[in-house]
Amino acid sequence: MDFFNSLLFKPKLFTALKNYSKDKFLADLMSGVIVGIVALPLAIAFGIASGVSPEKGLITAIIGGFIVSFLGGSSVQIGGPTGAFIVIVYGIVHRFGLPGLAVSTVLAGIMLVGMGVLRLGSIIKFMPYPIIVGFTGGIAMVIFTTQIKDLLGLTMENVPSGFISQWIAYGKAIGTLNIKSLAIGILSILLIIYSPKVVKKIPGSLVAIIVLTLLVYVLKNYLGITGIETIGDRFEINASLPAPHTIPINLSTIHLLLPSAFTIAMLGAIESLLSATVADGVTGDRHHSDTELVAQGAANIVVPLFGGIPVTGAIARTMTNIGNGGRTPVAGIIHAAVLLLILLFLGSLTKHIPMPCLAGVLVIVAYNMSEWRTFRSLLKNPKSDVIVLLATFFLTVIFDLTIAIETGILLAMALLVKRLSETSGISIIKDELNMEADAEKTADNDRLTLPKGVEVYEIEGPFFFGVANKLEGSMQWTGIDNKRPKVRIIRMRKVPFMDSTGLHNLESLYRISQKEKIRLILSGVNEKVRALLDKSGFTEKIGEENICSNIGEALKRAEGLSEC
Repeated sequence: MDFFNSLLFKPKLFTALKNYSKDKFLADLMSGVIVGIVALPLAIAFGIASGVSPEKGLITAIIGGFIVSFLGGSSVQIGGPTGAFIVIVYGIVHRFGLPGLAVSTVLAGIMLVGMGVLRLGSIIKFMPYPIIVGFTGGIAMVIFTTQIKDLLGLTMENVPSGFISQWIAYGKAIGTLNIKSLAIGILSILLIIYSPKVVKKIPGSLVAIIVLTLLVYVLKNYLGITGIETIGDRFEINASLPAPHTIPINLSTIHLLLPSAFTIAMLGAIESLLSATVADGVTGDRHHSDTELVAQGAANIVVPLFGGIPVTGAIARTMTNIGNGGRTPVAGIIHAAVLLLILLFLGSLTKHIPMPCLAGVLVIVAYNMSEWRTFRSLLKNPKSDVIVLLATFFLTVIFDLTIAIETGILLAMALLVKRLSETSGISIIKDELNMEADAEKTADNDRLTLPKGVEVYEIEGPFFFGVANKLEGSMQWTGIDNKRPKVRIIRMRKVPFMDSTGLHNLESLYRISQKEKIRLILSGVNEKVRALLDKSGFTEKIGEENICSNIGEALKRAEGLSEC
């Protein structure tokens, strides 16, 4: 128990049950039932769109949703399959099959647990916003593209996996357009959009599935109108919870699938913590990021044993839970139980659901994911943000999510270093210091005249690898008036931190100054930087007396040294 406490592993369920009441249970029960109903069509649609059978989506929502609520660090988080994973899961299934997907998901789960154990939850939440919007918009575009075949009822043997090749294939098959399928797809979209205005308690996607399934069933069995593909025409439904099976993990499969697993882990972490953070803003609660990552990892380790797909926190379902009164993880557990009952007792009926109807559901999902208004507003931001946004978007659409996330992160880091380098600078003071607005001013005199033979170099901003070479470059000269100085003061009052490269450059400067018989003094060093200097042994080299608390003290020290 001490070990878990040290890891901040504190599931919200155990805290919630301490002061649980009948009123809280009734609120959680109502919310759990509603969220389970909302999750039903989405779980089926996400499963099919990901390249697996519909019940796999339900199994993921049942088992994954239960584990996330039981072990999670958020009181209201609802776990399950989400649209964000469709692209990556479909790609893995297409390349490596279902065994490859299972291995990738388990490895991702192990990574997520590791992130939680290492307390990386707070770091992951600082993912640059343009990256999130970029790959989310890219995923939305890809999801929409994958649904064109079913939406239009096109007759195609195989749909290519690439974005461009898919549209080329659709263009070639446009002659097989099925007007009846297109009509069902359009009706599905219209029902999802407009039915909530009439029936507010039932989600539009469920209304669309019920109404259009009944319509297609009547058309097919009583009016003899066929040609509209249903789930049963493509899949064989197994309406039961499968027994767990082993997963073939070995060194070769790990090496092959590690990049895909990394993408699943990163996407799962980002989406789950983003969902939990949004939920906190509504409920006023505070989730435990590291506990949430451990729970998400556990869910992704267990779910593949039953044939499921990756699990993450679902923002839409989580907000539905909050909106209907759910305030503890019990609501999430009830949502999983509702889905289990539906799978066991009504699962066989899902074979009658029309494929164009599910395509319509996913078109709406893609539209909501796209956040096109946010995307458009980000295009007005600084060029660096626009570059990251567009690069992540187009890499997601044209290549895959793995490349997009990795490239987006690297690009964002490079641009961040560039920005920090631009905000950091080194100024050279030759004759006198202007102390008029200086925090270190101790006398009435607004200007301090530098003693003869003394130079002052003021560093402003972080002293890290992106700016460290500026200091060395600024000193590649012979001194003021072409005379070598006797003392150099490095003023560091505006240096919040220093990395190993900055320290290395400072040590190099000290060695060069020694050879040239120039004394070096540091001024205004803060506690963090001073701790680094002490730990590295630099304080001992330069001498305690040559690290001054302020510029006045440094100038007095310099004056004494310059007269020697």
